[in-house]
Amino acid sequence: MSDERYRERQQRVKERVAARVAAAQDTRGIVIVFTGNGKGKTTAAFGTATRAVGHGHNVGVIQFIKGTWPNGERNLLEPLGVEFQVMATGFTWDTQNRDSDTEACLAVWEHAKRMLADETLDMVLLDELTYMVAYDYLPLEEVLSALKKRPAHQTVIITGRGCHRDILEYADTVSELRPVKHAFEAGIKAQIGIDY
Repeated sequence: MSDERYRERQQRVKERVAARVAAAQDTRGIVIVFTGNGKGKTTAAFGTATRAVGHGHNVGVIQFIKGTWPNGERNLLEPLGVEFQVMATGFTWDTQNRDSDTEACLAVWEHAKRMLADETLDMVLLDELTYMVAYDYLPLEEVLSALKKRPAHQTVIITGRGCHRDILEYADTVSELRPVKHAFEAGIKAQIGIDY
């Protein structure tokens, strides 16, 4: 391709991008969902939350299903003023107690509702929320209602596999992570600082 044809093509790309940027004038908080069976949903969510904190935004984190093991994201963000509320029961397949899992979920959900109503929070991360809805620990309608009533400027990030179609439909941005290859399948243990 000649230099002239390349410049013409890039100019057309530039004009298309400029037109899309000019057309996007709405400013409000959005709902982002990271779902799918691939690794990296929580990592992507915390990357976005860290970016927000880096820009001086106030962020709150709710973690469902997580246990009491070391949490690198919490170690970094909590000293910077990010509130963490963690279900801390571990994986539901470990507890195998529906009643206690539901009770723990509903207890941390109270913190989530508080955060979702908090005008001072620019972002709320609901890590592994999808499982709470899928396992019927948390009513879908209550989740959607809290999302719809949140402050207009507040962005919410939801992570987890098998996100309910109604949440996907309500979300503004949805990314599905697809597994291609994972070290665990080759017998490599989850590693602190990489996997958690």
